[in-house]
Amino acid sequence: MVTQFHSRSIALGACLLVLSMVCSVPAAQKLRRIPGAKQRNILVILTDDHRWDTVGYMNHPFLKTPNIDRLAKGGIIMDNAFVTTSLCSPSRASILTGLYAHNHRVVDNYNPIPEGLTWFPEYLQDAGYETAFVGKWHMGGDVDDPQPGFDHWISFKGQGVYWPFEEGLDVKGRYVPQAVSTGYNINGKKVDQKDYITDELTDFALDWLEGRKGKKPFMLYLSHKAVHADFLPPNRLAYKYDEAEFEIPPSPATHPELFHEPPMWVQNQRNSRHGTEFAYYEDLDIAKYYRRYCETVVSVDESTGRLMDFLEKTGQLEDTVILYMGDNGFLFGEHGLIDKRNAYEESIRVPMVLHCPDLIPAGHRSTRVVANIDVAPTLLEAAGLAAPSYMDGKSFLGITQGRDIAWRDYLLYEYYWERNYPHTPTTHAVRGERYKYIRYHGVWDLAELYDLEKDPKERNNLVNDPSQAERVEKLNKRLFELLEESNGMDLPLAKDRGNQFLHRKKGGTKAAPFPGSFYKSAEELQGVFQKKDAEKKK
Repeated sequence: MVTQFHSRSIALGACLLVLSMVCSVPAAQKLRRIPGAKQRNILVILTDDHRWDTVGYMNHPFLKTPNIDRLAKGGIIMDNAFVTTSLCSPSRASILTGLYAHNHRVVDNYNPIPEGLTWFPEYLQDAGYETAFVGKWHMGGDVDDPQPGFDHWISFKGQGVYWPFEEGLDVKGRYVPQAVSTGYNINGKKVDQKDYITDELTDFALDWLEGRKGKKPFMLYLSHKAVHADFLPPNRLAYKYDEAEFEIPPSPATHPELFHEPPMWVQNQRNSRHGTEFAYYEDLDIAKYYRRYCETVVSVDESTGRLMDFLEKTGQLEDTVILYMGDNGFLFGEHGLIDKRNAYEESIRVPMVLHCPDLIPAGHRSTRVVANIDVAPTLLEAAGLAAPSYMDGKSFLGITQGRDIAWRDYLLYEYYWERNYPHTPTTHAVRGERYKYIRYHGVWDLAELYDLEKDPKERNNLVNDPSQAERVEKLNKRLFELLEESNGMDLPLAKDRGNQFLHRKKGGTKAAPFPGSFYKSAEELQGVFQKKDAEKKK
């Protein structure tokens, strides 16, 4: 329902942003229009911490998402969609710029946004689009200021809160503490939050769509807080899945027989803020945590349905490009870990659906490896614009239409060590349709290689398998080729900001031993190096 309050706030602020944001793209950056291409409406629905398998269309055992499923049925599911850095701010910056984190330099959630970045909506604005941002910005630290590229702006500081008042947090005896609400920044004006945030952001988005005048194409970027921790559904959905079964995944500590050569840092992180033994420094019931996560996903599904219904009612659904995706995944005990940052599937893989019946054939799935860096060039092409050559990502619009286009063999993944969360090392990886190679920087530990076709849960590390030596060498080389091609050989270094979460549970699991393959006698090592020297001379 569109409230009178929301409509007034939109009307009061619209003119302020138009004057300050138009013409923000320099003339030298004007993009070439694609001959004969139509400027289509664009709706981006971005969720937070939404992993790829927590949607109905993935045959989830209990979660129902009929509206996201409807979107998928009428469009295309990108089954191998990933983020190039599994962390809120870097991933969001990659979506908006088409750049790897080592190029846009937004490498953590704390430091200011570097000067000189261009968000892809600036190009749309310059091409005649009316643009709006509604929701979580979460880049540049604790800021909510209007950003270039958006005629209309509604955001909040940091992570925001699900409920702005205590009554909403205590339902049926389950109290979930939240941070203090700072309200919204609506086109530069502070406005109090009054309702459950997913519902309210959806109201704001619908208000803007209903209040548009003229015939300009639109780009609406709806960026949900949900489903970021600490997960909290609206009261109407609380305990919806309370009886659902959830089994905590095995880890190297609980089921060592299932894992072969897990890195030492992974075993050690189990006893940390981002591990199952000391999750968030409490005795977290991960099963309950996951159920609450799924209940919160349902609120986003409801929001998606409201938006689709409006577009259908107004005759805009057929020719509006709708992109639904998550900003990164989330682990719920896999490998003994929670949260994200690492290069495992649960961390880097996200749901991604594109829907536009006039442009994209319905009912298809693709296994091509696509990523957040590809979003900007893809949506620019959907708007009839050729993406700028400096972007690291490429348009996959042709893939959604069934065209045979040249595509990547491997995607580069990167995460840079944070002083705030020192238990996850600097990580680089390459991910193809079958194999994944992971390399760590600055730690004395194993690399990893996985055959995802045979080992989708990434438990059998093949990095020391003699039969895979050639593949390890090849993928290590490919990793550095991708870094060199994208100017990524320099590690970004950000200033220390925020708290440090470096603690382990007192009396908990002790540090893991070094990998067995590290231990060699002097005679064994002489033989190893002599063999390598002989191979070099061949």
